[in-house]
Amino acid sequence: MDSGAGGYGMARLGLFVVLAGLWRFADACPASCTCSISRIVCVDPAPGIEDFPVLTLDDMENITEIFISNQNRLFDITDSSLRHYINLRNLTVMKTRLTSISPDAFYNNTRLQYVNLRNNNLSTLSWRTFQNFNSSYPLLLSGNPLVCICENLWIKLRLLEEPDGQDLTCTDDRGVSQAFITLTPPDCVVPKVVVSPNMVTEMQGSDVKAVCQATGSPPPEIQWNLDMIVTHKEIEPLEVGIGLTLSDLSPDDNGRVIVCSAENMVGQNEATLQLDIHFAPSVQQLLEPERDHHWCIPFSVKGNPKPDLQWYHENLPLQEQDYIRTRIHESTESEYHGCLQLVNPTHIHNGVYRLVAKNQYGQDEKTVSAQFIEPPNFNHTAEDPFYYYTTDPPLPPLDDSVAVYVVVGIAGIALTGCVLMVIILKYGRNSKFGIKGSSSVISNDDDSASPLHHVSNGNNTPSSSEMGPDAVIIGMTKIPVIENPQYFRNSISMLKSDTFVQHIKRHNIVLKRELGEGAFGKVFLAECYNLTPDQEKLHVAVKTLKEANESSRADFYREAELLTNLQHEHIVTFYGVCVESDPLIMVFEYMKHGDLNKFLRSHGPDALLIVDGQHSIPVELTQSQMLHIAQQIAAGMVYLASQHFVHRDLATRNCLVGENLLVKIGDFGMSRDVYSTDYYRISLQVGGHTMLPIRWMPPESIMYRRFTTESDVWSLGVVLWEIFTYGKQPWYQLSNNEVIECITQGRVLQRPRTCPKEVYDLMLGCWHREPYMRLNIKEIYGMLQSLAKASPVYLDILG
Repeated sequence: MDSGAGGYGMARLGLFVVLAGLWRFADACPASCTCSISRIVCVDPAPGIEDFPVLTLDDMENITEIFISNQNRLFDITDSSLRHYINLRNLTVMKTRLTSISPDAFYNNTRLQYVNLRNNNLSTLSWRTFQNFNSSYPLLLSGNPLVCICENLWIKLRLLEEPDGQDLTCTDDRGVSQAFITLTPPDCVVPKVVVSPNMVTEMQGSDVKAVCQATGSPPPEIQWNLDMIVTHKEIEPLEVGIGLTLSDLSPDDNGRVIVCSAENMVGQNEATLQLDIHFAPSVQQLLEPERDHHWCIPFSVKGNPKPDLQWYHENLPLQEQDYIRTRIHESTESEYHGCLQLVNPTHIHNGVYRLVAKNQYGQDEKTVSAQFIEPPNFNHTAEDPFYYYTTDPPLPPLDDSVAVYVVVGIAGIALTGCVLMVIILKYGRNSKFGIKGSSSVISNDDDSASPLHHVSNGNNTPSSSEMGPDAVIIGMTKIPVIENPQYFRNSISMLKSDTFVQHIKRHNIVLKRELGEGAFGKVFLAECYNLTPDQEKLHVAVKTLKEANESSRADFYREAELLTNLQHEHIVTFYGVCVESDPLIMVFEYMKHGDLNKFLRSHGPDALLIVDGQHSIPVELTQSQMLHIAQQIAAGMVYLASQHFVHRDLATRNCLVGENLLVKIGDFGMSRDVYSTDYYRISLQVGGHTMLPIRWMPPESIMYRRFTTESDVWSLGVVLWEIFTYGKQPWYQLSNNEVIECITQGRVLQRPRTCPKEVYDLMLGCWHREPYMRLNIKEIYGMLQSLAKASPVYLDILG
C-alpha cells in the first residue's frame, strides 16, 4: 500500500474514532441536554432532568462546564450528584426548583471556580457546602427566597470579603425583605477558639496537658485533631472545654501542630498547640561516599535543639574549608540530611571518618570508611625525572639475545622519532595563528588547559568538581544504555541526503576544564581555533563518546547528521565533530549562564538559599522577563514541530541561557545526573531500565509511552509553570508514584503565585487530558508573543 492510501486509511480511522466518541456521548446524554467533550448544557424543560447526567467515568472526568436551566424536576444536589466531575470549573444551575444542596455536594470538585445558583428555590444554605470554595471566586445567589436566619449568616460574612459584593436580600419571619449586609440574627455568633497553652517546650518523655475552650452561639462542637500524633494521648471533657493529655512525649512529634476546631451552624474556627520537644542527638545514617558533582559522605542526624556537628578523619578533628565542608540539603524541625562534601579528594583523604553530633542533652556518633582513589605506586630512579603509575608486576629479566633485539628496536624508534621531530619543527611553526609545536594543543595563557588527545587518560582529565557557576551541560541525543532523554527519536527519516557534517581537527581544540559527566561520556569547556572565519578562537562545549563500539559509532554519526540539519536561533548550535581518534567528539556552542533551571532559581526569591558564597545576590526576574524566556522556548518548539521532531524531555533543565537573556533549547544526556530526582527509574520486561521525566509527561506518555507533538505541548505547559515558580520542581511535595496517580487521574499543577491569569489559562490549555484538545504549538507561541509585546522586557540583568 502506498503512503497516500495509508494516510487516507488513517484519516478514515481518526474520523471513525471521533464519530464513535460522539455517538457514545449522544447515547448517554439525557434528551433534555447537549453533551460535548468538555461541556454539558441542559436547557430543554421537556422531559427535563431530575439529577445531573450520568455519563461514562472518563467522560465525566473530562467535563469542565455544566449549564442547567429551566428544569422543573430538579429539586436537590446530593453528595453523589457531582462526585465524578472532578475537573469541573464552571457550574450554572438557574431557573429550576432547586431547594437543597448537600453539605458535601462539592467535596470532589476541587477545581471549581465559578458557581451560579440564581433564581432557584433555595431558602437556606450551609457554610459547609462552600467551605473549600475560595472567597475570591464568584458565588451568585440572587433570586432565591433566602430567609434571614442564623444558618445563612455566613453569606453575609462572605459578602463582606468580596471586593464587589452582591446586593443580596433575605426575608425575615415577618415577611419583610432586608439586605443581607444588615443581617444580625439574635444568638448567632461564629465560634471563637482558645488553646491553653498554645505552645509547649518540654524534654522527651515529659507529660503535657492542654485545654481547648470555645465560645459561640449556638454552642459549638469542639474537636481535637490528633491523626498524626505518635505520643500517647487522652481526651477528657471539662466544664470549660475539652482537655488533652500527652504522656511520654515522643521526639517524632517535635514541631507538630495540633489543631482544635469548633463549629456551629454559623461557621468554624480553630486554634493550635505547637510542640517543641527537646532530645539528645542521634546519628541516623552515615553512608559510604558517593560521587555526584563532588564526592559526598551522606548523613542523617536527629536532635533538638539543632546539634553541632564535628567531623574527625583518622581520629583527628577535620578542619572545614572551601574544599571540605558540611552541607545540609534538607531539614525539618529536628531532622537534618546532608553530606560532607569533598572537592577533588585524593588518596590522602582515604580512611575512617567519624561524625559526632552534640547538643546540651547529649551526643551520638558513627563512623564510615572512605576510599576515594587508590594510593599511587611510584617506580622511579634518580636518573629518571618522570614519575609514573604502575600496577603490573615487574617483568622477568631478558636473556641476552632478546636484549640485543630490544636495543636495536629502541634505536630504530628513536631515529624515526628524530626524523618526525625535524619535520614538525620545520612545518609546524608556520601555522596560521602562530600556534607552535605542542602549544597548538596546550594554551600558553592558561596552565589548566589540557590537550584533547588526553581525554581518555584518567591521570590528565580535569575533574568534574571544577565546574564553575557558568558551566553549561550539553548532552548526547542517543544514549546507549538509558532510553531517556529521547530527543529527536522520530527523526531519522528527516535526514537530508546531502547533509554535510563539519569535521574539526583535534589540534584545533584546547580543553579548559571539565564541566561534568553523563552516561555517554564527559563534557568539557574548550577553546576551538579555525571554527569560524571571523574569530581566531571561540569558546565551545565539547562532548565525548565514552563507548566507541560499532553500534554507538553508528548512532553518533546519525546524530551528528541530524543535529547539522537543525538551524534555528533558539536551538543550541551544533558546530561539528572530531573523529580522528577515540574518543569521538561533538562540538556545541557554549552558553555562558548555564541551564535555565539553575538560572531561574538563582534569580528568584530563594536565591539566597542557593547562591552559596556569592557576595552579591542576582536581581529577581520580572514577569516580562519570564514571558520573554517562555516566548523563546515556544519559538524553538514551533521550529522542532515544523521539522517533525518530538523532543520527549522538554524542561528548563534542558534549556540554556546566554548573553542578554538569550534562551535556547538543548539536548541533555547529562542532566539525569545533575537532576536525578527529575527522572523516574523503571525496569523493562526485556531487561535493563529506563529513566522517565514523569513530572513533565502527559497521561498518554506515562500509561502508553506515546510521544507526539501534543505530548511536547503538555511539557511546554509544565515549563511555563517552572518559569513562573522560579525553577521549582513540578509536584515537588509529592513522590513519583503520587505524581503518576495525580496526572493519570486528571489533576493539574496549581497556579503559581506570580503567574498572570492569562498565562495560567495557557498552561491549562496545554494540559487537556485528550491530546487533540490541547493548544496548538503555534497558538501558544502567538499568545506568548502578544503577552510579551504588551510587557516590554529590560534585558540587562545578568551583569
